[in-house]
Amino acid sequence: WKPATETQQQLKPMTKVIGKRITAKMEGPFVVFLIGMRINKFWKFGKWWPVAMAMPKMLKELGADKNSGFLGGHSWFGRTTIMVQYWTSFEQLEQYARNPDKQHYPAWVAFNKKVKSNGDVGIWHETYLVQPGQYENIYNNMPSFGLGKAAQVADVQAGTESARERVKNGYSNYSL
Repeated sequence: WKPATETQQQLKPMTKVIGKRITAKMEGPFVVFLIGMRINKFWKFGKWWPVAMAMPKMLKELGADKNSGFLGGHSWFGRTTIMVQYWTSFEQLEQYARNPDKQHYPAWVAFNKKVKSNGDVGIWHETYLVQPGQYENIYNNMPSFGLGKAAQVADVQAGTESARERVKNGYSNYSL
């Protein structure tokens, strides 16, 4: 098993629909990391714009580092933004976040100096540590998406056609 890099993921056609039922499988534990921001005061452009522009730099950096542990993600934009990210481990996520030589740490320090808790812009994240057999997924008539973009996929097979079966069997019946 080899995770797709961000660069490899970007090369996949985003609109090519996979016309069958597939499911994604990760070998071993992994991390689902949700991160985002909320613009509370649109007129405070100078406060929220730097926050919004920090993430693309981080993603570029992570995509270029094959050893970062970052497997990929998806973003949605609006007043409240959200990005779903997949990581190989919490340790790698934390190592990236706390490294002063990487893009995240200086952006975090700048946020705490310029915005902190003044209410102009909000930031948030949630971290989920996922163990083997403790997740399931299905994609039908979808382009490469979610965990199915960050991991390997396989056709849905007998004995793993329902969510309950996929969780119960822990994907052990799959050959990727």
